[in-house]
Amino acid sequence: MKKVFIFLLIVPFSLFGENLAQLIELSKNNKMIDSSRINIESTKEEYKSVQNSYLPEVKLGANYQRTNKETSSVPDNRTTVQGSVDYVIYDGGKKYDTFDSYEATIKSQNNSLQNQKNELALEVTNYYYEYLSLEAQKEAKIKEIEQLRAQYNRLKRFLDAGTTTEDEVQKIISRGESANVDLHEIELDIQTIIHNLEYVVGKSVTIQKGSIVEEYTSNEKKLRADIKALEFELESLLATAKGVKSGYLPDLTFNDTYAKNDLNYKKGAFDGNSDDYDQNIASLNMSWKIFDFGATSREYQAAYKKYLSLRSQYEYEKNKADVDLKLALKAYKIGKLKIKSAQAGLKAANSAYDVIKSKYQNGLVDNVAYLEALSEKYDAQSVLKMAQYDLEVKKANIIYYSGEKLEEFVK
Repeated sequence: MKKVFIFLLIVPFSLFGENLAQLIELSKNNKMIDSSRINIESTKEEYKSVQNSYLPEVKLGANYQRTNKETSSVPDNRTTVQGSVDYVIYDGGKKYDTFDSYEATIKSQNNSLQNQKNELALEVTNYYYEYLSLEAQKEAKIKEIEQLRAQYNRLKRFLDAGTTTEDEVQKIISRGESANVDLHEIELDIQTIIHNLEYVVGKSVTIQKGSIVEEYTSNEKKLRADIKALEFELESLLATAKGVKSGYLPDLTFNDTYAKNDLNYKKGAFDGNSDDYDQNIASLNMSWKIFDFGATSREYQAAYKKYLSLRSQYEYEKNKADVDLKLALKAYKIGKLKIKSAQAGLKAANSAYDVIKSKYQNGLVDNVAYLEALSEKYDAQSVLKMAQYDLEVKKANIIYYSGEKLEEFVK
């Protein structure tokens, strides 16, 4: 018993397959998610660089000069070492507009990343339940083929005994071949789903059934992450436009430069001029662009129109999101009705099959009626499972369009 327990601990959990929650977690390793994360980190580093650029700037410099003609004011050679401090005291408010733009951009990118994760979770959910639906169809088709094989063996014995005709046997064979083709097509669709999932999560997967999506019962209305991202992008563009407008205002800067000069004269007549000296110059500078032929105005108008353009897109997407949620809620209600209909259909198909099977075995109906009843029975079984799985997808759509994190509702 102890050896079995140890074996279960050693065997990787992935051998038992991944459920929906695990598949969603794996989707976070998607390369596009990594790309978005790196892009956010890049913007943050860029923002820090811009912030630091507004701090006092310290420079050190050195200069060596040598002339071919020494004069009283120009020594044969001189060495100058200097240091300076520059600081922007006021730039018309562009500094804070730039900061606001970067902060809004980072918030927008974070929300875009969250939406990207949620979209992938929804995509994985669709693949997961589509896979289970196909497995249900495959199971029903295999059962149908088994029944057809059993009926073939039964009719073959009757044919050998001379109590049935060849065409009856051929009908069973034809139906079996057709069912086998359908089975292969279903298996191809299953493999396609698996490959699509592997593309999303970045690794080989084995799907484990049993996951469900909790029903979203809250009436709270939230903005989806992609709509929030547009909101923050709007803030960023507006701050950028304001920053351009600050070009109408004056710039005020401070500079303090200290220099140490070493003068070397060769001619004795200029020895009295060879004194080295130190010099410190502090300056307060103002620059004000009074006229630029409308360049700043046009730059502002261009930036502001970008803001207006995105605002129109934002309003469109926000209204569309409301419509998408209403449609998702309606689709969910229809999905529940489909399950009731499928349950009734399965009950009717089972009853019809039992009756026709009994009649067929007693020679009261031909095998065409029996095969139709058999096909309807297994089709009804798969239709019910497909409706149940489709309802899970409908619940996931409501959660997504309600602005919630889908992964929090997967059990």
